[in-house]
Amino acid sequence: MERDNLMHGARTALNQNTEMREWCENYLREKERENHQDMTDEEFQKHWRYHRPEIMHAGAAESVQAYKTRGEK
Repeated sequence: MERDNLMHGARTALNQNTEMREWCENYLREKERENHQDMTDEEFQKHWRYHRPEIMHAGAAESVQAYKTRGEK
């Protein structure tokens, strides 16, 4: 239940803050690209277009946390 609340809060933040949403989308895209290095750029673009909604949904809490701590590294 707590994980669902975190995801819901993160999704709300992404919907209200365009800058954060763009940063988080790029973060998740780069992370997904690392997992699919065997794909060509064209193949990955097709993959990303198809899977982006579910990746953004599932990775919302993680990416918002990364956004908040990005200057601490």
